[in-house]
Amino acid sequence: MKIEYSILWLDDKKSDIIDDNYAEDIVTFITELGFEPIMNIVSNEEEFFKSLNDSYDLILTDYHLNNEDEGEGERNGDIIIQEVREKNIFTEIMFYSARGNVKDTNKKDRITFVETNRIPGSTHYEKIVEKAKELITLTVRKFQHIVPMRGLLIQEASNLENEMLEIIIKYLDKKNSVTVKNSIFDSLISFFGEKAEKATKYKANDKIGKILSDPLLISSAQRATAISQILEDEGKDNFIEDFKSEIIKMRNEFAHAKYLKDRDSGIEYFQTKKGDIVFDSELCKAIRLNLIKHKKNISDLDQSIDQM
Repeated sequence: MKIEYSILWLDDKKSDIIDDNYAEDIVTFITELGFEPIMNIVSNEEEFFKSLNDSYDLILTDYHLNNEDEGEGERNGDIIIQEVREKNIFTEIMFYSARGNVKDTNKKDRITFVETNRIPGSTHYEKIVEKAKELITLTVRKFQHIVPMRGLLIQEASNLENEMLEIIIKYLDKKNSVTVKNSIFDSLISFFGEKAEKATKYKANDKIGKILSDPLLISSAQRATAISQILEDEGKDNFIEDFKSEIIKMRNEFAHAKYLKDRDSGIEYFQTKKGDIVFDSELCKAIRLNLIKHKKNISDLDQSIDQM
């Protein structure tokens, strides 16, 4: 499970795809689905196979590839399929053609073929874009199972917290800020003081259950506090409260929740101490969009510190 959705697009009319905004149309569509789009457009087979790897979620290519300039004549898509699969790459592939005369690819695994001359209305590339969107929607559904989504949220939240720690270290190296250092010390003293007081009370009353239901999340709290102080000191918009509620709180709830599925309705959900979180495509999208937003927030802060 990942937050990026990447496409490798092979077409000798690369400039038309870019200049007429066909690629941008797909990029916008992927963004609206809550993914970070990665679009790599190449114009010949040499560039295609140099770029090819198993990180792509979708490959788009004209079925009829003309290599006459290289003295090789025309190579059809079935040859490309064979070479891609021989490299143990099983990415979804969508071939398209405006002229037909295509070998049967329908029975091949994870292959879609589009004959645009048989689809009424619009231009050749507009039909390609619409069919690509349909296929993207289908492939995205595979990313939205409840367990992989929990893994994505936990992984990305951890990555963001690691980046936050790097920013704190970098900032203190450049500014040696007393306010930022004190925010960390005060947060730790307050946190541990509260925990020590509660632990003493629970011990006296033999309340071990209280301890077992209160996992420690020290590093997360202190990093958020320090980043908040940096933003305040530098006069920047403070996004930490949103980060805590949209990323950290959701991550913590998912990490300790129990996965359940209703036998009758088939609805999947997480059972938490505060209630049930119904899992559906809208929740998946909201989580991805929040991750993307805060990745940008943290990246922007990091870049601004680099420029100090």
